[in-house]
Amino acid sequence: MPSAYPGSLTLITGGARGGKSAQAEILVRAIGGQVVYVATAEAGDDEMHARIVAHKAARPASWRTIEEPLHPSWRLPADEASTVLLDCLTLLVSNLLLAGEPIRQEIEALLAWQRVSAATLVVVSNEVGWGIVPDNPLARRYQDELGWANQQVAAAADRVILMVAGIPVHIKGEPAPS
Repeated sequence: MPSAYPGSLTLITGGARGGKSAQAEILVRAIGGQVVYVATAEAGDDEMHARIVAHKAARPASWRTIEEPLHPSWRLPADEASTVLLDCLTLLVSNLLLAGEPIRQEIEALLAWQRVSAATLVVVSNEVGWGIVPDNPLARRYQDELGWANQQVAAAADRVILMVAGIPVHIKGEPAPS
């Protein structure tokens, strides 16, 4: 891992089932050190519960997990040696929108934490704006808010990786280990 990346920010984005989480975990393993996995998913039904259980079982036991669907910026570690994997921004924006919470404020708080932290932050997110324009106001607002959040994180990121069919396409910064 290049020495320039401690304290860096990487955004991994792409479509559903594009390999984003797997790529993020490869990157985090390559960085090494203490890993904090920030999970934003909530088990609203049996199928989602099964997904969460499978994700947990696949992670190394040494990784600390923080389950925080609304305000991960409040719970991020102050430990300077940490690598933080936030999976995912997509659900965080959805959770905040549905809870009536300010989305942009939380994204700005995450980026503010990253700027002052020596921790490495890897953020996973989806691209939801490549399809049709949704037919209802809530879905259009979600698409807009996630697009804005992705742009903000990408602008602040040292590295941005677009996952296409399981293949990382490096669109900003130095290629990550794969």
